Amino acid sequence: MMTEIHWGDLSAELFLRDYWQKKPLLIRNAFPDFEPCISADELAGLACEDDVESRLIEADPATGDWSLEHGPFDETRFASLGQKPWTLLVQAVDHWVPDVAPLMQAFNFIPQWRRDDLMISYASNGGGVGPHYDNYDVFLLQAEGVRRWEFGGLYGEDSPRRENTPVMILPEWQAENSVELHPGDMLYIPPRVGHNGIGVGDGCMTWSVGFRAPAHSEILQGLTSSLCDGLSSDLRYEDPDLTVPSHPGEIDNRAIERVQQILQQHLNDPQQLLNWFGRSMTEPKYPDLAGNDEPYSHEELQEALEQDAQVCANEGSRFAFHTHGDQRLTLFADGCSFDLYAPAAIEFARQLCAKTALNVPAEDESVTLILALLNQGALYLDMQ
Repeated sequence: MMTEIHWGDLSAELFLRDYWQKKPLLIRNAFPDFEPCISADELAGLACEDDVESRLIEADPATGDWSLEHGPFDETRFASLGQKPWTLLVQAVDHWVPDVAPLMQAFNFIPQWRRDDLMISYASNGGGVGPHYDNYDVFLLQAEGVRRWEFGGLYGEDSPRRENTPVMILPEWQAENSVELHPGDMLYIPPRVGHNGIGVGDGCMTWSVGFRAPAHSEILQGLTSSLCDGLSSDLRYEDPDLTVPSHPGEIDNRAIERVQQILQQHLNDPQQLLNWFGRSMTEPKYPDLAGNDEPYSHEELQEALEQDAQVCANEGSRFAFHTHGDQRLTLFADGCSFDLYAPAAIEFARQLCAKTALNVPAEDESVTLILALLNQGALYLDMQ
């Protein structure tokens, strides 16, 4: 069952209108009686796993010393932490802990393809990353303990940054606001707004739901690279309307117009843009972990379905779709695309993108789709 955000006097619609990518918002008791489904010990256990992205930061507010270690960690590392404030950050917890899915569904008022992951941080008294800004939206949900958040001011790549740190630490800043978050409270921070979280007492655990937005440079590079892969080298700049130039060294306006026409010819193609964007925004966060080492055959899949096997979406997979009128839907899954025409297959794709329970149709197009998604690792079978 989906968890819901308790907005108080607001609603999801009003939040998007008045706050999303505009200004911070504190939501007291956003998740009443919130009970985290992962403990601090379990979080530390994840940080010891080879495939899990984790970081350990130690900072000394008195001296300004700041150190970073990347996991995986040995279990003894946490026992050896001294009195200096520290924080453990574990990325993409939603990839590894299926029980967080109801919490993630609470953010379905924002398109899922915009979602990055759930990061969980655990901090000792005084622990934190330091004042910094991010280029993405983030919801900061307090799961256990208390964290004080200072925030305010807009920053960018031209702002002074602390050297030798992999995150955008701000060496000088003046907080405009300060609040303490208790379990169930949530703070929304838009992109580029400076913020600093500090553990108040031990046992501080914060869940951060981040939303990604590709940079303009990434969009241009990705799209043009994709377009170039399909272009013949026989396609060249042409000037059959060439006239004698007034000066042989001049690049005249007509030449620039011809180049603009070439660019417009390829860039003004909505279908090409859709195909690239859908595949790009559903690429796995960790591509090396995607895929199925033991592909299913059509017969094996049919046998498993006859034995009431449940078809489940891989927690780390990304899905999105685009409709083309009433007759066709394109499903994007982990960087691949599938054009679907059968109504049952289209409904299955919609269920998949909503991360709801999957009803498996028996018709051929759906079974073919499921087999392809199983073998690329976007789905798996639960034999119960």
